[in-house]
Amino acid sequence: MKIWMIFLTSLLAFNLYASDLKTKNELTTNNIARFDGVLWAISLISDKEAIISIKQGEAYRVDLRNGEKRLLSGLPKIDSRGQGGLLDVAKSPNFDNTPWLYFTYAKPSESGAKTTLARAKLNSTSLTDWQDLLVTNFKSPTFQHYGSRIAFDNKGHVFFSVGDGGIRESAQYLTTHAGKIIRLNLDGSIPTDNPFVRHANIRNEIWSYGHRNPQGLFYDNSTDTLWSNEHGPKGGDEINLIRPGANYGWPIVSYGKEYANSASIGEGEQKEGIDNPAKVFIPSIAPSSLLRYQGLLFSNWNGDFLSTALALRHLNKIKVETDGSTTETRYLENMNERLRSVAQDSEGALYIGTDSGKLFKVTLNLGSTFAQ
Repeated sequence: MKIWMIFLTSLLAFNLYASDLKTKNELTTNNIARFDGVLWAISLISDKEAIISIKQGEAYRVDLRNGEKRLLSGLPKIDSRGQGGLLDVAKSPNFDNTPWLYFTYAKPSESGAKTTLARAKLNSTSLTDWQDLLVTNFKSPTFQHYGSRIAFDNKGHVFFSVGDGGIRESAQYLTTHAGKIIRLNLDGSIPTDNPFVRHANIRNEIWSYGHRNPQGLFYDNSTDTLWSNEHGPKGGDEINLIRPGANYGWPIVSYGKEYANSASIGEGEQKEGIDNPAKVFIPSIAPSSLLRYQGLLFSNWNGDFLSTALALRHLNKIKVETDGSTTETRYLENMNERLRSVAQDSEGALYIGTDSGKLFKVTLNLGSTFAQ
């Protein structure tokens, strides 16, 4: 409870709008491998190997030392129309003992596609024992806003994010998984301490709701807190501290505007009973993944949030200052790439995937005087 109070108090002091914005080019990128398709997710199964998901419906086992890539077999049918496809991949917290990989993907159906959480065992280059743990109960008629990232709390639970499917009001309906963050046990069963588990008319899997299209999800084990970032409409991308049972407002409130005419959405930016974001990006950067850095390589970044950005094409770093304000620094803008995914190895190096199918390793420019 004390940790929660510290975080909630600090969030009240955050500057939600313009932060101190800086741009830096002190990082070195090395191209590890290239793929034919959008590199949607990176899961480091060790500092030497990664599992890569490609939106169009393929997954690879990649040697990070030499770029050798091997196609995985055993994937199901995947609907890659629009924003759907093979989405996130994440190794289980118990991967070294039982090699489960968790996936989210757009599962085909007659009238649309459904965001689905699944798992399978990795056996060399084969996926075996495929299990759909939760097929969400809505279809996206427009093939957009599927989410979807995966996170673990190392206490036997898996979280995954689900977008609103392009149907705004669904994010507020507690009978559907659309616009929600879901919490399950690792085997797909429902935890008995989920916030709505005793409500017969509410989906018991729901952990939080009122989300538009959350494509970043990170569990901070050092503070036992769950964080997400999500796409706003025209402006209004957010970083949120996720609390059980909390409503994040979409589409009742939003810092974003209508695409067509820049009109306000819903009832404004804030409303009593709705959690405010920790950070708002105006204009939108289009955040696509999220982690909270802890490592030796960029030691001055410890505790800072890192997000890849699609629309504004950079690696975004948010530093929370001691007074609760934020400093935003943008890296890798000179690459001019839509950055889709980010992962960190045990030494603190970063791996970034792009929509053009490139996998980069990111380290420190040895010639720089790194201070941010």
